[in-house]
Amino acid sequence: MLSGGPGCVHYLADRRLAPSGMRTWCPEPRGVGRSGGGPHDLRQAVADLEAVRRAANIEKWVVLGHSWGSDLAVRYALDHPDRVRAVVGVAGHGLHKDRTWKQAYEAGRHREADIEIAWVPAVHAALSASFVEWIHEPELFRRLADSPVPMTFVAAEHDIRPAWPLRQLAALVPRGSFEELPGVAHNFWATDPAIWAALATRLCAEASR
Repeated sequence: MLSGGPGCVHYLADRRLAPSGMRTWCPEPRGVGRSGGGPHDLRQAVADLEAVRRAANIEKWVVLGHSWGSDLAVRYALDHPDRVRAVVGVAGHGLHKDRTWKQAYEAGRHREADIEIAWVPAVHAALSASFVEWIHEPELFRRLADSPVPMTFVAAEHDIRPAWPLRQLAALVPRGSFEELPGVAHNFWATDPAIWAALATRLCAEASR
């Protein structure tokens, strides 16, 4: 289970938010909170997740991510498709750098409830720059269109972040799907934890079948 940011402490590392009846790992990002290291790129972030999987002796797992964690989950699945049973991306940004998306996001900032989350600016900046480099890679969409990994993308109905990039991803990935969760905003893991836990439990259970 991957939290957002990038560069935030792992705000989902709470048993009440974990999928019910499943073992869950919440790795703190490199250079953040209890983790050592410092600013790094996406390649290192993926390598860190893979190191956790090997240390836990897991053959394949479901990778669930919120916000930035959703985008990281997609990258991990592209780099290690044989190790990912499925991706569950909730309220992600999508793989774009679109001006109209940014305008809609900025216009809605005043409507989004402030939630204090500790973060490391240097880690955020490094990963954000690496993300931009990644989405400019010529083969990215070809890799997505060829991915064998099932990917489910969920948009929160009241998220100020436009959902069209998630719909695009769901349409592009051969085994992709999209759904909208009614009545909640971007940070519903904090405002509606029971809804988060129920969604995570349902989607991870479906992905594990």
